[in-house]
Amino acid sequence: MIRKFPSRLIFALLCCAASACPLTASAAASSAPSSAPPPPSAATAAVPENRRLVELGPGDQVSLEVYGQPDMNSTLYVGNDGTISVPLAGPVQVSGLTPVIAAKRVESALIHGKFLVAPHVTIALLVGKSQRVSVLGEVRTPGRYTIDPNTSIFDLLAQAGGTTQEGADVVYILRTDADGKVNRYEVDLKALGDRSATGAAQTLESGDEIMVPRAEQFYIYGEVTNPNKYRIERGMTVVEAIARAGGVTPRGSERRVDIKRMGKDGNYIMRHAKASDLVEPNDVIRVKESIF
Repeated sequence: MIRKFPSRLIFALLCCAASACPLTASAAASSAPSSAPPPPSAATAAVPENRRLVELGPGDQVSLEVYGQPDMNSTLYVGNDGTISVPLAGPVQVSGLTPVIAAKRVESALIHGKFLVAPHVTIALLVGKSQRVSVLGEVRTPGRYTIDPNTSIFDLLAQAGGTTQEGADVVYILRTDADGKVNRYEVDLKALGDRSATGAAQTLESGDEIMVPRAEQFYIYGEVTNPNKYRIERGMTVVEAIARAGGVTPRGSERRVDIKRMGKDGNYIMRHAKASDLVEPNDVIRVKESIF
């Protein structure tokens, strides 16, 4: 004889079974789609594009450590031939290699020479002398300077004593590629200040030449307090140029201003200037006397 149970009792028994089976609950939870992906591990995290690997070269000072062999630990210099003199193994070529790959090459040399069976070598760059760039133009101390992978253009200009008063806000990176072609990259120093630059502007490479050009200038004379030549700031207008020269004298008039500007044909053209007109390189601004 089949006995019927009340529907409420059956529902209560099913609820108790579900709560008493954590495996079922966890399996259901695992089958549900995840709302957010797991954070990347250290092995899969992307390396920032503006960080380059160190490559060893002549003149660099490195430390060499061999695990379990403290007598072999030493400070070495990369010679002009690109080698380091490793204890027991002798000269090992490391120029153009990263410290990690150079350490692997030393391990191979020790194994090949049958000095050690399974050596573990660590090489670290102590002082870099091979990575150099030239700084030219409107800087206080032009010359060649050592860089590392984290050296910024600001760091390099600081080593060169900073830009002169005649220096522009835009500098150029001259870089020779593998085919011998010289590429020029324009770098806005003000844009770098707010970290908005990308690509080549963020990194320096050994052999680069940094050129700081002379800032573009304009000339102003007539009824201004300090007639002279001045650098052009980005977006400078005629009224700002007059203010840069100390303003109009009591005898002058801001409404009587002329600009002498070179045309496309190479000839100068004189025209009346408005206060909102933009100043262009080599403009000659004249502030006239007031007629009243």
